[in-house]
Amino acid sequence: MGLNQLVLATRNRDKVKEIRHIMMNGHWEFLSLLDFPEMAEVAEDGKTLLDNALKKARAAYRWTKTASIADDTGLEVDQLNGDPGVRSSRFAGENVSYRDNNEKLLRLLQDVPREKRTARFRCIVVFADGRKEKWVEGICEGIVLSEYCGVGGFGYDPLFYVPEKGKTFAEMSREEKNAISHRGKAFRLMGEWLKNVLD
Repeated sequence: MGLNQLVLATRNRDKVKEIRHIMMNGHWEFLSLLDFPEMAEVAEDGKTLLDNALKKARAAYRWTKTASIADDTGLEVDQLNGDPGVRSSRFAGENVSYRDNNEKLLRLLQDVPREKRTARFRCIVVFADGRKEKWVEGICEGIVLSEYCGVGGFGYDPLFYVPEKGKTFAEMSREEKNAISHRGKAFRLMGEWLKNVLD
């Protein structure tokens, strides 16, 4: 039968690359919505990360008729009462750049001392295949810096400092980041579950 096919319900190339690396173990052949350009965008209008991840996974399965996994990830800043949270990718507006979102975050926290800049990345991953659904969660605690550090990663990575590592996500190698990140934790959990279900 060959490899099990899984559709990653995203068109974000950075995310696809990261997920493929995290779950790289020979069990699955990964497709993404980049392989289905005719599929309409799924409006991420849920009130929670789980709402959005469920919506994306179900929509991808309905369109592709292939088992699908989707994630929704948010940066929750304590000083901002959990914002940007579910709106992390659209924090500065629709169709904005990573830089736009980062600059808005820096503006909102400009007078906040370091010890009060605590935050966490939360990632929800959902599997859907028309018969069963499963969701898991990964969390990584950190601090939002007041200036950019590092050139790797994407999104808020240059501002998200992990005290236990003494560096931002953007200063870490891909292996280092994936070993401790919210997305790494969530997708490894999902990978273990999928291995048991699909083997």
